[in-house]
Amino acid sequence: MSSLAAQLPEDLKAAMKAKDSERLTVLRALKTALTNAAIEKGGMGTELEPNEALNVVRKQIKQRQDSFEQFQKAGRDELAAKEAAEIKILEGYLPAPLSPEEISALVDEAVAETGASSRADMGRVMKLLQERSGGRADGKTLSAEVAKRLA
Repeated sequence: MSSLAAQLPEDLKAAMKAKDSERLTVLRALKTALTNAAIEKGGMGTELEPNEALNVVRKQIKQRQDSFEQFQKAGRDELAAKEAAEIKILEGYLPAPLSPEEISALVDEAVAETGASSRADMGRVMKLLQERSGGRADGKTLSAEVAKRLA
């Protein structure tokens, strides 16, 4: 059982006891998303691998980031603030992000290991980086760093 699957019910109980309706709503949505992903994977009762569960959390964050941007463009600051608060709650379930120095070192290793020399090799480098970063860095950041190295 992944640590997220074990932690979520405890956090739900704590939010209920604290009468924290915002946190409770976000956690219920996350639990539903995890359940749906497990059912998609293999039917009722299927468990997600830890990295699959983290991908579900990232997807939930991405959805809220998109909503946040749309609300800001529309001048709906109160709704944008709500989305930002939900993002903060969900980010608590992600592993600590890599520092810029760690990302730089990972990119250097991956470029050297794959023998990449031009942007045409970017796909191979990115594949290796995605595996090694363990989801602790987003694709945009990694891609920008690789593009700088291979320019």
